[in-house]
Amino acid sequence: MTTPSIPTIDSISAVTLATHDMARALRFYLALGFPLRYGGEAASFSSLSAGNACLNLIAEGDDRAWSWWGRVIFYVSDVDALYRAALAQGLQPDFAPLDASWGERYFHIADPDGHELSFATRLA
Repeated sequence: MTTPSIPTIDSISAVTLATHDMARALRFYLALGFPLRYGGEAASFSSLSAGNACLNLIAEGDDRAWSWWGRVIFYVSDVDALYRAALAQGLQPDFAPLDASWGERYFHIADPDGHELSFATRLA
């Protein structure tokens, strides 16, 4: 039996942090010099440039406790192959890879401590 080749991890794409107030959070990060790439004060999801990576913000309601700190996103050479490799290792991603409106194909998985990871490949 042949072991499937695991795709290489290329880089971290972004860090996503939750906020109760998108406008307030954007004012803070814009004041620090992070350029806005996507979203805005009324958006539920915004993305700011951080060099060659992104700092993302996702809006959560006031009823949401900060037990979920955010998500680390890694770019990989082949997200579908990594998803299949994760399943072959007995891991349980949250969902099969999806194409996103912001130009990535991705899936999420939680580590044993509950930290959420996302693996993505840019769409052509």
